[in-house]
Amino acid sequence: MVSVLFVLNDGPYGSERSYNALRHALAVSKQEGAEVRLFLTADATACAIAGQSPPVGYYSIERMLKGLVAKKASVGL
Repeated sequence: MVSVLFVLNDGPYGSERSYNALRHALAVSKQEGAEVRLFLTADATACAIAGQSPPVGYYSIERMLKGLVAKKASVGL
């Protein structure tokens, strides 16, 4: 079993860092035997706010997080 921790620091929009971290976390979560953990700190805690309206042309960070939680990812704030 592999356990991977992703630490997010940037807010949900305005930078692609949180998006890229979640994209990689989703890819890892598809691997058999992989455990994904997310730690949202600083501005990244805004990624966990429900009911977001992403700017035009951006992916929904909220939907990505929900997908990870559905795959049993552990999320800490």
